Amino acid sequence: MHVVILAGGMGTRLSEETELKPKPMVEIGGRPILWHIMKTYSHFGFRDFALALGYKGEVIKRFFVDYALINSSFTVQTGSGDVLRRNGSQDDWTVHLMDTGLMTNTGGRIKRLSEFLSRETFMMTYGDGVANIDIRALLAFHKKHGKLATVTAVRPPARFGGLDLSHDPSDCVVRTFTEKPQIGEGWINGGFFVLEPKVLDYISNDETSWQGEPLERLAKEGQLMAYRHDGFWQCMDTVRDLHLLQGLWNHAKAPWKVWE
Repeated sequence: MHVVILAGGMGTRLSEETELKPKPMVEIGGRPILWHIMKTYSHFGFRDFALALGYKGEVIKRFFVDYALINSSFTVQTGSGDVLRRNGSQDDWTVHLMDTGLMTNTGGRIKRLSEFLSRETFMMTYGDGVANIDIRALLAFHKKHGKLATVTAVRPPARFGGLDLSHDPSDCVVRTFTEKPQIGEGWINGGFFVLEPKVLDYISNDETSWQGEPLERLAKEGQLMAYRHDGFWQCMDTVRDLHLLQGLWNHAKAPWKVWE
C-alpha cells in the first residue's frame, strides 16, 4: 500500500528554517520531520512511500540518494571508485520521489500521482505533522466503514480545517468540513488519511486545494469518515512548534516515537 506524503510546500510561516530547504526537511533531533513521519508508518509495516515534491525538492532527493550509504557501513576502493556495502540500512523503504510542480496545490499534488494511486487503497498525510497514531487501527477503521475517505480527527488549536462530527461517539460520519476556522474548539483535520482511488475524481486540477472542494464534497456526500485520535498530535507550522517538538525529543519525551 502506497503512503503519499505531501512534501512540496514552501513553509512560509517557518521561513527562518525553510529559506534553504523545504519544510519537511526541517530537523528534529538531527533528522528531518519527514523521516519521523516515515518511521511511524514503517513501524506499522507500511514502507512504500510516494513523496510529492515541489519547493526545493532536490534537497529531499539528495537526502534519500545518500541515505542508504550514510546509514550503512561500506568499503571504498579509491583506485576504481567501487563502493562495497557491508550492511544495509535498517530502514527497508521504497521511496518514490515525484516532482509535482513548484506551485501545485495540495489536491493537485495528489492528482499528479494518479499513476501510483488508481488501483488500490492508499494512505496520505502532510509532511509537517507527527503523532502516535496506531496506523493499523486507522486502516481497520477505514476498511470497516467502506466509505471513500477517512481523516484522522485530532484536538489541538482551531486554526486548521474543522470537522463537525456526529454527537454519537459510535457514529463517526463527518457532517461538514470547514477550512481553517478562525475561532471555535473541537475536532480538526490532523492528516493521516486513508483513501480509495475514487477520491482522485474529486480533484479538478493543479489549483485544487485538498482541504477545500474535495473534502467538503466528500463530507457533503457522506463519504468522509473520521478516525478519532485522542493521543498526541502536533504539526510544525511555526518556530514555536519546532521548539516544542525539539524540546520533547531532547528530553526523551517524544510521544510520536513509537519505534525502537
